[in-house]
Amino acid sequence: MRIGTVEVKGPLVLGPMAGVTDLPFRLLCKEQGADLIYTEMISAKGIYYNNKNTESLLQVDERERPVALQLFGADPDIMSEMALRLCEEGRPFDILDINMGCPVPKVTGNGEGSALMKKPKLAEKIVEKIARKIPKPVTVKIRKGFDSKEDTAAELAKRLEACGAAAIAVHGRTREEYYSGKADWECIRRVKEAVAVPVIGSGDVFTPEAAKRMLLETGCDGIMLARGARGNPWLFTQVKAYLEKGEKLEKPGIDELTAMILRHGRMQVELKGEYLGIREMRKHVAWYTAGYPESAALRRRVNEVEAMEGLERLLQGYKIQVDA
Repeated sequence: MRIGTVEVKGPLVLGPMAGVTDLPFRLLCKEQGADLIYTEMISAKGIYYNNKNTESLLQVDERERPVALQLFGADPDIMSEMALRLCEEGRPFDILDINMGCPVPKVTGNGEGSALMKKPKLAEKIVEKIARKIPKPVTVKIRKGFDSKEDTAAELAKRLEACGAAAIAVHGRTREEYYSGKADWECIRRVKEAVAVPVIGSGDVFTPEAAKRMLLETGCDGIMLARGARGNPWLFTQVKAYLEKGEKLEKPGIDELTAMILRHGRMQVELKGEYLGIREMRKHVAWYTAGYPESAALRRRVNEVEAMEGLERLLQGYKIQVDA
């Protein structure tokens, strides 16, 4: 998959998820086989006003490249100026992605995220301004549409391609659907047929089998793994093995599971400090251990853990319990 000047070696893409795809999680997914990594979405206004929380979202490691840094906003001037600033600062990202898919009210209420699908001329202006201003490829992530009965993705994709978009990622649900019901993969196929640039499909890829079906049914160039990768960075390895060799890998055993959680925890603490790092690990532990034996009590108790030492003790006790 070639996105502008950027060569992506395979079809597996880690999708952007607020509060999930921070640097430690992205590195773990990269090690497991993610071919292209998206950052969490970052506010262009946050960069413009030097918001202290925005800087941590901009951290990119050379080891995770190629990386798509995702911006959101609705002001073409601010969006393009901040995109240029990031390039001039020498940030080690490869692709600038524009979020036109986020469904949450605090984003759409400001006319940002998926609300831009209601204003295609503004969406075009944003893409055109950024694509003209920066030397890196510009891509866009959209949804099927905004309202429940809309299917405007293919038409919008064509317009954005004409404005300079080097790839389109499309989630097969409307904004009103959020993540409910079943994703419409036919919408992804229609986008693929409408444009010449690469198309990345998103929605309901939780298994290797689903990944292969998406490729076959839509003809998309890339598969975006997002919610299915929460607590499961091994999904990339599993999908790759299935696509390339037809192999169905077993899910990790308890030793591998707990080792990954501890490594993730140490990376979080190193980057964010113990107080914040451990508190952010609580949700990850819940995702990691879902479906494993005797894990319900562990998920309750992890909310009481406040230090790395406590997480280590909790997981050691869990291993002993499962092995007994």
